[in-house]
Amino acid sequence: MSNECACSAAPKLIFACSGAADVGAIADQAARKLNKEGVGKMFCLVGIGGRVSGIMKTSESASAILAIDGCPLDCAKQCLEQAGFGNFRHLRLADLGMEKGSSLPTEERIALTAEKAAQLLV
Repeated sequence: MSNECACSAAPKLIFACSGAADVGAIADQAARKLNKEGVGKMFCLVGIGGRVSGIMKTSESASAILAIDGCPLDCAKQCLEQAGFGNFRHLRLADLGMEKGSSLPTEERIALTAEKAAQLLV
């Protein structure tokens, strides 16, 4: 990895479902893992829903946006779309075989989600 400053580079933003269900916990923890590893920056989905100006401006200037949803309700995807974002990638944990109510947030599931999400942010 390069030691060059990427301060002026547009960020890669990750918006994750952080819902009450087990799959929401997995999506949230995977986004936090990617943030910690520097793959992308976890950002505030509620700020998008609330149309918070600073969050909206940063999101509009992102080089890439990823929405991670736990279940087929696609709350993160819908939130971004309703805020006017159309050019983003989307990962749904249900498509990885994880079902709401029967997918405990294990390290293996978090790692699998993070791996699939990282592939979408390349």
